[in-house]
Amino acid sequence: MPYFVYILQSLKDGTYYVGVTQDLHERLERHNQGRSMFTKGKRPWEVVYWEDHETRGSAMKRERKIKSKKDKSYIGSLVRTSRRAR
Repeated sequence: MPYFVYILQSLKDGTYYVGVTQDLHERLERHNQGRSMFTKGKRPWEVVYWEDHETRGSAMKRERKIKSKKDKSYIGSLVRTSRRAR
């Protein structure tokens, strides 16, 4: 089963959240139910980007790379590229 690196965007204030999961649909539900401490206050969320990885290790490495940029414009460029492809 693949692992997903995903980016959520808050519909409340536009902030982004980056995470890793095996079940993207279930994870989004948990975020929107307030079951994640870090995202609870900015609900609702929508998935704006994802990429699949064969292993948990490669997904976590990619998540760290995205988070290490600490640059909202970098994440925004990933999201814009993703939306054009759909």
